[in-house]
Amino acid sequence: MPTPPESVREIRVAALPDGLPRPEHFTIARTPPPVPGDGDVLVRNRFFHVFPALRTLLGGGVPGAPFPPLRPGDVLFGAAIGEVVSAPPGTGPRPGDLVRHFLGWREYAAVPAAQCTPVDDALPDPVVHLGSAAIAYTALTRDARVRPGDTVFVTGGAGGVGSMAGQIARLLGAGRVLGSTGSPAKAQRLVAELGYDAAVIRDAGAGAGPIAEQLAEAAPDGIDVLVDNVGGEQLQAAVGAARTGARFVLVGTLAGQLAPGLPGTTGPAEIDTFQLITRRIAMRGFGGLDDDGQGRPGWVERVGGWLRSGELTFPHVRFAGIESAPRALQEVIDGRHLGAVVVEL
Repeated sequence: MPTPPESVREIRVAALPDGLPRPEHFTIARTPPPVPGDGDVLVRNRFFHVFPALRTLLGGGVPGAPFPPLRPGDVLFGAAIGEVVSAPPGTGPRPGDLVRHFLGWREYAAVPAAQCTPVDDALPDPVVHLGSAAIAYTALTRDARVRPGDTVFVTGGAGGVGSMAGQIARLLGAGRVLGSTGSPAKAQRLVAELGYDAAVIRDAGAGAGPIAEQLAEAAPDGIDVLVDNVGGEQLQAAVGAARTGARFVLVGTLAGQLAPGLPGTTGPAEIDTFQLITRRIAMRGFGGLDDDGQGRPGWVERVGGWLRSGELTFPHVRFAGIESAPRALQEVIDGRHLGAVVVEL
């Protein structure tokens, strides 16, 4: 394995933003390579995920959430895939192995061996592990319990979760799949590339009309399942369109997280709770992933098979070099891309 260079780069918080983060709120720092402690694996990162929830961590975080808030001087973090440079004997990882961990946004990381998950060839591209196929599959199968013939509505259909959830819902037997997105161009791509039957557009400037009216037109008989990545007005519209016994799973709150006038740590939504009662709508927060890092979780086999057969695609955009990461985050927040966004080192 190559010897680490004398200095390596990492992305740090330069200043907390007053509003949405921009590249000037981050700095690229050079530092000596990390020195692994007892039980640590030294990893040379090859890819890391750029995700919009970093805005919440920069805004102070949310009590009870699994990740701490970010402060000036902190190194950013997120899901990453890297190559093992060195590992303690008997810990599992070996030099040359690919592992998944959560210390992205840096070129090298010292990761506790217990926090490294092996990456094998079950998926045709290891970068798929940085996407949201696991979240989409789990939300649909465990939390929303999608059934053959269901009408499924996915908010944020062009995002990392939504770009997978619409396709997976179809593969699980959904009869009609609807998505929301922010522009007519993305709406066209949802239908043309990702198997959505129709898309509603949240941007009032596009002249598409209120979300509730668009959803009523796209699903005149109502919806059975909601995978909600946005919240706000779109969750409100979904309640109004729900059939009796509809199942809702709340995965994200992008409407609140990415609102310039909010701190990114709340997801306010006004909904008619009478409708929850009279229509017997089951609403739950996403229950997290069952993967404990040991063995191969069940979703990998099924998603890997779909990807290899061409029934499922992994929409994503790759940015080259760690220096591109701050710009990549800005473009994620601005909604410039379809699917997951990763930085390739």
